[in-house]
Amino acid sequence: MPAPDARSPLPLLFRRRSSGEIKNLASVSSSLLPAFGTVVDENYLQLKKYVIAPYDRRYRLWQTFLVILVVYSAWASPFELAFRKVATGSLMYVDLVVDSFFAVDIILTFFVAYLDKSTYLLVDDHTKIAIRYVTAIYFPLDVASTLPFQVIYRILTGKMRDGNIFGFLNLLRLWRLRRVSELFTRLEKDTRFSYFWTRYCKLIGVTLFAVHSAGCFYFWLAFHHKTPDNTWIGSQVHDFKHRSVWLGYTYSMYWSIVTLTTVGYGDLHAVNTGEKIFNMVYMLFNIGLTAYLIGNMTNLVVHSAVRTFAMRDAINEILRYASKNRLPEGLKEQMLAHMQLKFKTAELQQEEVLEDLPKAIRSGISQHLFHRTVGNAYLFKGVSEDLISQLISEMKAEYFPPKVEIILQNEIPTDFYIVVSGAVDVLTYKGGMEQPLTKLGSSEMVGEIGVIFNIPQPFTVRTKRLSQVIRISHHHFKQLVQPHSKDGKIIITNFVQHMLSNEELENAANGSGDANANEAPPPSTTLPSTFPVRVIIHDHHPSESTLECNMTGKLIHLPDSIEDLLKIAEKKFSKRGSTVLMADGAKVEELNALRENDHLYIF
Repeated sequence: MPAPDARSPLPLLFRRRSSGEIKNLASVSSSLLPAFGTVVDENYLQLKKYVIAPYDRRYRLWQTFLVILVVYSAWASPFELAFRKVATGSLMYVDLVVDSFFAVDIILTFFVAYLDKSTYLLVDDHTKIAIRYVTAIYFPLDVASTLPFQVIYRILTGKMRDGNIFGFLNLLRLWRLRRVSELFTRLEKDTRFSYFWTRYCKLIGVTLFAVHSAGCFYFWLAFHHKTPDNTWIGSQVHDFKHRSVWLGYTYSMYWSIVTLTTVGYGDLHAVNTGEKIFNMVYMLFNIGLTAYLIGNMTNLVVHSAVRTFAMRDAINEILRYASKNRLPEGLKEQMLAHMQLKFKTAELQQEEVLEDLPKAIRSGISQHLFHRTVGNAYLFKGVSEDLISQLISEMKAEYFPPKVEIILQNEIPTDFYIVVSGAVDVLTYKGGMEQPLTKLGSSEMVGEIGVIFNIPQPFTVRTKRLSQVIRISHHHFKQLVQPHSKDGKIIITNFVQHMLSNEELENAANGSGDANANEAPPPSTTLPSTFPVRVIIHDHHPSESTLECNMTGKLIHLPDSIEDLLKIAEKKFSKRGSTVLMADGAKVEELNALRENDHLYIF
């Protein structure tokens, strides 16, 4: 059970949409997945009072709004350094309004839960949130980038000082650019947005910021030179200090863009030593920036994110297939959600890493993650720890998106499932109508009826929301249980008691199994003490080849006695036998010693 100060991130999946049903692709694309083995109680969804979930839709909108203000700050800070007239004029009031929004965000941060990277749980304890924020580097930089130093100086001294110190202090606002980086990181992983155009916009933004900053700093050098006419702009516009701000900005941007894209046309060139040094530094920077831009664009066009493109190609193939075959919209959504979830959980499952580990370590990982879930399943109540450990070692974990069928009614049983987290609906179809039977949650099982009776599955099982399940094949299950006769009887007893306690499910199972009445008994009949064993019988001595006897084996269910086995062989081969041998020539005296798929020779 999680600690009181932590919350599983899974509730965010439910909190993202307040209108009830969750859209498959959107929920899988943008929601956090719970760690394997995490059991989430449906009643355990609320954070503490006055705590904001970091992935809450309203908080995300607030953060997006702040990014727009960050774009303004990234433009205004270098601009106000170069052109001091606007810093003390019209833009000063705009800066105050923008700073007030970021001051509000500082206060909100003290109420935003954070994700503990070691446990992957949300921490909603107010004290821990505050300590984490105050002790991090973010807090002093957030405060320093928000304080209006020039206004504070004016309040304290009663004077409006027009000095460079305030211009450089305003550059602290560029710290806010980290929000833009975080936004692009999130958008790059969101399949609702084009990865190519997201990266392309990011590169354009980096280029524009570099051009704008360089132009502003270059104009600042000219404006503060002791001889205005002995500057790059003064040689062209002699009274540039008294001319329009936008004239100086136009000249600055023209020089910056021309120098970045070429080596310059020579019409605007460095005149004094300081400008020449700045030009050299800027052109060296341009070499790195150009390499960065070209490298990224090449990567986007040729390689890009191989995994992301593979996912998107797979989704496009699904869309084309669905369109070509005119599949229903609901089925297409299920296909898309499943493919999205497959790529999203690949990193969480780390199959490549686990494959390189010894089996004992992999088994230990499975025991740690799923022992509690399997032990709480009704079928394994009272079963030995040895059998549970063996079962867990053979189980596979996977996610299913919302509104997807895990099991289809009347399909041949291959696996049964235990729900780790999430919820599933058990349904049946009668007269072409869908009838809901029950809802199952954590540690509850589905598909075990078809596996135990070896009949087609009597129910359809559909996920209600994003669900994590573990599964085991009926073949492995029977192989593991057969040597544990005592545990096998406990499992059968648990199964019978469960069926009798759920009359509705039992009746539905009987109704679905009418067509298979000749193949397996209904749940209300006496059950065998062990699971059905299938063997292959032959009508000749094991030393004789099959070609010599011109016969092939017959697959049958192993009866309760040798006499019944001889009768079945007589019926299958039209001749009476009296001896039963194994493939190695050993005589069979007790049927309990036989295993699944054993070859028996009756002659």
